[in-house]
Amino acid sequence: MYKILNTALILIITTIVCLSLNISSHAQSSQGNHTMIITNHDINGTLSTSGQAMIKMKPDKVTLSLGVETTNKTADAALESNSNLMNKTLLALKKVGVNESEINTGSFDISPNYNYTQSGRGDLIGFTARNSIVIESFNNNATSNWIDTAIASGANNINSIDFTISNGRLEQVKNSLIKPAIENAREKANIAASALGLKINGIKSIKILEPATSSSLPQQEFAAKTLTSKPSTPIIPGEQTISQGVDIIFLVGK
Repeated sequence: MYKILNTALILIITTIVCLSLNISSHAQSSQGNHTMIITNHDINGTLSTSGQAMIKMKPDKVTLSLGVETTNKTADAALESNSNLMNKTLLALKKVGVNESEINTGSFDISPNYNYTQSGRGDLIGFTARNSIVIESFNNNATSNWIDTAIASGANNINSIDFTISNGRLEQVKNSLIKPAIENAREKANIAASALGLKINGIKSIKILEPATSSSLPQQEFAAKTLTSKPSTPIIPGEQTISQGVDIIFLVGK
């Protein structure tokens, strides 16, 4: 009797366990299929594109470096003649419109000069004094006149001329280029998504890059013209290209 009851009880428990396992297995299988549907249809993929916008404009700032170089037998004599010529140059520049606040010292040095013999011995033959100034101004149109004035007053080195776009103006231009750069990136993303049978659903992230500038006329050409031109030095600022870029990650899906 007890044997029969035990056997029946075992059969009932086994049946319940099997049913539970089948129900659990079916539920897990259904839940797994539902998760796959969510993954395939409700979660977005991503598409990375970059956009760019650019504009050409004339620079509004000039940085001019010029100087005086003198040589004499003694350091004192070299310095004295250099100072006389530089003071004369500075006075002349101020008379033609260069403000004192626009001028600063670029570099200054006095160095000995040696005459080296075949034996390698160096004989001191004199000293060279060099003094250069830097003019930073928004008066680009006066650059040619300033160079002619400086040369006529005693300056004998035109070290460099650099035309740039000032930080304030560059920031304004950058802000105006951000929108078209984003539109350029979105246009590329739409073309790519359409080719793949997808559509843009949103934006995951956007990075605004630093603007880049490039000059249409190399700086070296300015320096060459200042040393060869007669009677008036032709200085042409040219145009600069400002480009603004963005990197965007778009959300895409069916």
